[in-house]
Amino acid sequence: MSVTTMTLRVPDDLAPSIRAAASEAGLSVNAYVVRAARRAATLDAAKQLATLGLGDDLAGEGDAL
Repeated sequence: MSVTTMTLRVPDDLAPSIRAAASEAGLSVNAYVVRAARRAATLDAAKQLATLGLGDDLAGEGDAL
């Protein structure tokens, strides 16, 4: 798997919550943020499919959210 390095600017008041949540989940901050971004992208794509009326055609395909 190839990876791209990105710089993420997080508000000072949010950083401790991200660190704590990552620790609670047993993940590094990087893995936690990647997981959150992947979930958001998946949900956004599902919403786009639903808007197009394509969600029913895909019922039962792949993993459930």
